[in-house]
Amino acid sequence: MPLATPIPRLLASRALISARTPAARALLRPRVLRTFASEAAFDPDTVERAQDEVDVCIVGGGPAGLCAAIRLKQLEQERGGDELRVVVLEKGGEVGAHILSGAVIETKALDELIPDWKELGAPLNQPSLGGSMRFLTSNSSFPLPHPPQMSNKGNYIVSLSRLTAWLGEQAEALGVEVYAGFAGAKVLYTEDGKGVKGVVTGDVGLDKDGNPKESYEPGMEFYSKVTLIAEGAHGSLSKEIQNKFNLREGKDPQTYGLGIKEVWRVPDEVYRPGEVVHTLGWPLDFKTYGGSWLYHMEDNMVSIGLVVGLDYQNPYLSPYKEFQRMKHHPFFANVLKDGECLAYGARVLNEGGLQSIPKLNFPGGALIGCSAGFLNVPKIKGTHNAMKSGMLAAESAFAAINAAAEHAPEAIEETEESEDSEETVISPLLDSHPIDMSGYATAVENSWIWQELKEIRNVRPSFHNPLGLWGGMMWSGLDSLILKGRVPWTFHNKVEDYDATKKASEVQPIEYPTPDGKLSFDILTSVSMTGTNHAENQPVHLRLPKVDGAKAEHTKINAGQYAGLLGRVCPAAVYEYADAEGSEVDADGKKFVINSQNCIHCKTCSIKTPTQDITWTVPEGGGGPKYSASLSPSSKRNS
Repeated sequence: MPLATPIPRLLASRALISARTPAARALLRPRVLRTFASEAAFDPDTVERAQDEVDVCIVGGGPAGLCAAIRLKQLEQERGGDELRVVVLEKGGEVGAHILSGAVIETKALDELIPDWKELGAPLNQPSLGGSMRFLTSNSSFPLPHPPQMSNKGNYIVSLSRLTAWLGEQAEALGVEVYAGFAGAKVLYTEDGKGVKGVVTGDVGLDKDGNPKESYEPGMEFYSKVTLIAEGAHGSLSKEIQNKFNLREGKDPQTYGLGIKEVWRVPDEVYRPGEVVHTLGWPLDFKTYGGSWLYHMEDNMVSIGLVVGLDYQNPYLSPYKEFQRMKHHPFFANVLKDGECLAYGARVLNEGGLQSIPKLNFPGGALIGCSAGFLNVPKIKGTHNAMKSGMLAAESAFAAINAAAEHAPEAIEETEESEDSEETVISPLLDSHPIDMSGYATAVENSWIWQELKEIRNVRPSFHNPLGLWGGMMWSGLDSLILKGRVPWTFHNKVEDYDATKKASEVQPIEYPTPDGKLSFDILTSVSMTGTNHAENQPVHLRLPKVDGAKAEHTKINAGQYAGLLGRVCPAAVYEYADAEGSEVDADGKKFVINSQNCIHCKTCSIKTPTQDITWTVPEGGGGPKYSASLSPSSKRNS
């Protein structure tokens, strides 16, 4: 069942409006109405596009991408120059809008990048006062030993979306061109197909059938010496590049968890600022990996959430409904019962660890942040590693660009253009000599990122055992408290998350309680709290293969054999297998419905679908959730 509250697309960020660059001029010049011959099918690949050449193009304006951009400009300033062009493309309508809030972060990467962050007003206001772990049964809980790796002393409980917005401000102040509302939609390859030379932003103004409306504007081609992919976990360009360059060869499959989160404001009597609690056990069974948290943030806000490993077996399981019933446990209910739910969101997390990190570089660029997968699973923390990876990529890119200029100065010359011209001449060297970013991979392996992930490399894979939770707890406790990763072996997992799913005939259905509207909510109420909006008349960005019978085949298998798993695993009610009759039927009396305007960009569908036939692509830039404004304390208090 779709939500129906579209918002106008944000055309540009403050940086774009003020920038005097070829990109800014092309994107801001008056729109020209176009007409196309109705008898011919519209092919966007034949459209003439504006072009611009930059030094580094970063796809994704999250912590990793912005830290890479900041570090690049710092290095340029240290050299005494101000000519390095760095562009950040962010699909959210504003920087931070697609970043899920309510997290505990370590500051060591931020300390390295911006040592005076406190004086500059970084929104890190609530220090963690420690942490604890508890095991939940259905009605009670008891404490567990707290591994030293999970200590939260010195960390901060933050709104990650607000921190990301602040990083965007720092980047802009240094001269980074941050283009919010523009999604990186397509990779530009070199003529021989052996390297990457940039990206194309998404088209705007196509209708649901892919035909141009009067407002149609084609996406822009950004050619770059180095392209850094910072889309987050399971991004569309990340997947394409990993497949294109075989970056996963010899690596374990990446596994994922779905994190579902709410932020509440609670009364003073139950508010304990700085408290951090993680739990294991109920509501999940011993065969399902996962855990929950409760963080007491600033301003009487608490973040509560549940992560469910997407390698779960039972297709009747609903991560959303598990989370909703979890809040009725006395441990959580006593905190939330007189509070107010302010925000909701969901996102997949990389859980594969060190064994699942792909080759990090490809000709002409690199994967950074969660596009690569640096999450520390036991800590449920990855922001510090993502930020550090961006910084290391920046240092490698800066060195590689300068080395290329020294060896072939005539090919790296600045583009010649007059002030009145909007034509850009693209360097032919981008096709013939893609920059080598292998130094970045070496730098990561020599950094504290690798050291940290190596120590805990066996924790998550240890849960792949016949005893499930119990076996994993025994090993991870021994490894975390005593061995600390100092063993000569490494556990491996060779099963993809979707392959772990059993057929409905092999399991028992799960019955969930009805939401009470106070502690627990129906799914559309929750989605309404994400601020999600997509233009209604645009191409569906969740796509089945373009072959005859794809919809019928999908419905027959997923509804018939897996009890309509997508309708349960999606945390935003995007998918339905609705009862139908006559010509409406896709298969077995069901019609497969995709409510794409509900999508909160969590990527779960393309990971867990047993048939692996759902492809997540970027919608029009600016669409999707809007998490950043949802956690402004003053606005919520006054609302």
